[in-house]
Amino acid sequence: MKLLLDENLSRRLVPLLLPHYPETTHVCFAGLERATDVEIRVFAAHQGYVIVTRDSDFNDLAVLRGAPPQVIRLRIANCRNDHMARLLIDRQDELRRRLEDPAIALVELT
Repeated sequence: MKLLLDENLSRRLVPLLLPHYPETTHVCFAGLERATDVEIRVFAAHQGYVIVTRDSDFNDLAVLRGAPPQVIRLRIANCRNDHMARLLIDRQDELRRRLEDPAIALVELT
């Protein structure tokens, strides 16, 4: 699963996630740091990324427009990067199972 981290997540998450999600990147590393949410969605869809965000805007777009791309929304309080990475790592099997269905546009993690 290729993860594209939204700008509201730290780019320092990338090295923490790479051993488990080898094709992870951050919007800033993809040249999208000033891109709109729609531009990020188009990029993610064309490149096969799942967007990871804490932003409700991607939630709304996923509901309105469906997939691709799929979105993982982290509905968690502010926490350290290692805790955020641990959530994605510990639930990796669940995320893979849920996102196997291309009709699933959004998965929320709490």
